Amino acid sequence: MSRNLILGTALSSLVLLAALISFVWTPYDHAALNIPDKLQAPDTRHWFGTDHFGRDMFSMIMVGARTSIAVALVAVGIGMALGVPLGLTAAAHKGSWLDEVIMRGNDLVFAFPSLVIAILITAVFGAGALNAIIAIGIFNIPVFARITRGAALTLWEREFILAARVSGKGAARISAEHILPNVANLLIVQGTIQFSLGILAEAGLSYVGLGAQPPTPSWGRMLADAQTMVSFAPHLALIPGLAIIVTVLGLNLLGDGLRDWLDPRIRVARA
Repeated sequence: MSRNLILGTALSSLVLLAALISFVWTPYDHAALNIPDKLQAPDTRHWFGTDHFGRDMFSMIMVGARTSIAVALVAVGIGMALGVPLGLTAAAHKGSWLDEVIMRGNDLVFAFPSLVIAILITAVFGAGALNAIIAIGIFNIPVFARITRGAALTLWEREFILAARVSGKGAARISAEHILPNVANLLIVQGTIQFSLGILAEAGLSYVGLGAQPPTPSWGRMLADAQTMVSFAPHLALIPGLAIIVTVLGLNLLGDGLRDWLDPRIRVARA
């Protein structure tokens, strides 16, 4: 097992554990205001200090992890649930009008980054975590569609696929029974990468006010609130920034480690 996989699993598990624990316990109520204790530096009472309302930063980071993971996880799930079938369908009908429609539709979505999509959605429905999920999820659909199609195309010319076609199996059945299991490893690795990008996207959307709304803590909004107080309370920006860095780094290392572990060619080369 590679060091990247071990370290990535450890960092990702740490963040996930903090998020899960926050459902049942936090050192303080993350929404409780305590003005007399505002802007305290980290100490034995408040491990990560307090913000400008006296709220415990450690508690807010724990609940913020829950928010970021939930948004990114559901958004990636939407991308995979819709993108993978589209990619399989496009590969199965390579060169047809259906393939062209799917891929040109993907190009159209790629032309609008998740932030632009979020602005369009919130202009109609208002800001919120649900709209952030929809925006990030829509942006993930063409990512998984392209990767699935590219990987599937290399398999459609293989002998075992030709044998399945000769046996009378249709394109949909071949895609489900033979193509999808052989591209699952690639999709798992890409899923971890998109998950880390989803964390960043959620933080970015919350930073500009389009993500989770108060009183729900969000790492991105914590950074936005801290930008005018960095000179005299640097921990307000440093701590949520480090939380984002640790989470994204852990997921990227996890994805890199999974790629090495799941790809037999890389394992053989390193043996």
